[in-house]
Amino acid sequence: MTSSTTDTSWLGWLIDAVISLMDIIGPIGAGIAIALENLFPPLPSEAILPMAGIAAHDGAFGLWEAVAWTTLGSLVGALALYGLGAWLGLDRLRRIAHRLPLVDVSDVDRTVAWFRRHGGKAVFFGRFVPIFRSLISIPAGVARMPLWRFAALTTAGSLIWNTAFILCGWFLGSGWHIVEQYVDVVQNVVIVVVAVTAVVLVTIRIRSLRAKRGRDTASEASDTPTDELPVSSGR
Repeated sequence: MTSSTTDTSWLGWLIDAVISLMDIIGPIGAGIAIALENLFPPLPSEAILPMAGIAAHDGAFGLWEAVAWTTLGSLVGALALYGLGAWLGLDRLRRIAHRLPLVDVSDVDRTVAWFRRHGGKAVFFGRFVPIFRSLISIPAGVARMPLWRFAALTTAGSLIWNTAFILCGWFLGSGWHIVEQYVDVVQNVVIVVVAVTAVVLVTIRIRSLRAKRGRDTASEASDTPTDELPVSSGR
């Protein structure tokens, strides 16, 4: 499989690198690329997976091999982040949060509590949400979700996601130029999503901290004793 893209952006370079990797080591290259995508969320699987489908269409390897290796790559990347969360643990994460600006220890406790209630759905459906599908593995490790359950849910969600995009590439086949036209679009969407998410989270956090300071100030003012005025005896 060879690329005809003339795109000089980082995403165009990424696609060329993935194609070269698949040319050298076949579907294992696609699996490695997807594992890295899990570890570095800005890398878009939406651009990588169709390349594996196109390569399978061109006979470089079988369709089932593309699905199997990319799903394995998703699982390996997710397990690495799960391990990071387990290594951090709740106590260590609290200490880190205490030192970070715009982060409160209670935020960590609420996140872990939320995950313990909805963790299964978050891990499975999170595989369909860019960036979130990587980050969700960390609280799974912190909350010590049973490893077999995490692996099963991750594999199931990844299998659906990967198969859908690989089939897109498979059906496109030689129509590589169709994908090429949308390289810049995918790149810009990824950048905008990351930037907007960061801005929204920081804004919400700053407002929350300001409101908390306001409540604390009001509470301190109400608790401050006032000087008692002398009472006249009336004489």
